Amino acid sequence: MTPIEIDTLKKKAVEIRKHIVEMCYTVGPERKAHPGSALSIADILAALYFKEMNIDVNHPDKADRDRLILSKGHACPALYSVLYLKGFLTRDELSSFRKINGILQGHPDMKGTPGVDMTAGSLGHGLAAGVGMSIAAKMDKRDYCVYVILGDGECQEGLIWESALVASKYNLKNLVAIIDKNGWQSCDKVQNTMPSLEPFVQKWISFNWNVIEIDGHNMEDIVSALCLARNHNARPTAIIAHTVKGKGVSFMENDNSWHQKALTLCQYEQAVKEIGGA
Repeated sequence: MTPIEIDTLKKKAVEIRKHIVEMCYTVGPERKAHPGSALSIADILAALYFKEMNIDVNHPDKADRDRLILSKGHACPALYSVLYLKGFLTRDELSSFRKINGILQGHPDMKGTPGVDMTAGSLGHGLAAGVGMSIAAKMDKRDYCVYVILGDGECQEGLIWESALVASKYNLKNLVAIIDKNGWQSCDKVQNTMPSLEPFVQKWISFNWNVIEIDGHNMEDIVSALCLARNHNARPTAIIAHTVKGKGVSFMENDNSWHQKALTLCQYEQAVKEIGGA
């Protein structure tokens, strides 16, 4: 990609972050959202939706479209932001986040929200759904890709590794797991909660996956990894993206109290200023 194209994707990530903090502010303290978990995947979603994925807002259900499963569904403000920027949602719909009779729930809902390919809620289920979609593509002789965004804490779930085994058995080269490795989960650091999750890279390798490690906030790294994953012809790919929880907002970065928390007006204004952009 040219420097101009990379810069365009970076600007999209800025827009995504601005909408994330707006949503997490306007929802208020009664229905607190998850800003930290959403901010860490903004760059990844920008690259997926504005560069890599084959999707069409005018034909959202076309059979050959690429699929995205946000398995860490609590980070949905990031997904809703990008769906709005792609034209799947209106401004009014974006403002309906977690409101009664709104279409944007606190976790993605494939039946209620345009552009959502899989409902999420309970952690650990997304990769299994992605395996099923990938097998369906092989059976139907279609070449679409299925992308599953996982949290590193989520990878403590046993179903993740059962799904990884199945994906390897069937050589699901059209399946890409992107692990948002920000080092935190809801109550503590991942390393403190389950130290034996490491060595993480070697675990995916031992399950016979193609593994790529990247800086999850470096747009060049992200785009390159997605290209390599799509063109890998033998195995499913795990992109392990090293990220910062709360990325882009200084008082949120690596502060796990922002896993689920509402912003005050002062904090919201500071966050928007720090994120920058037009």
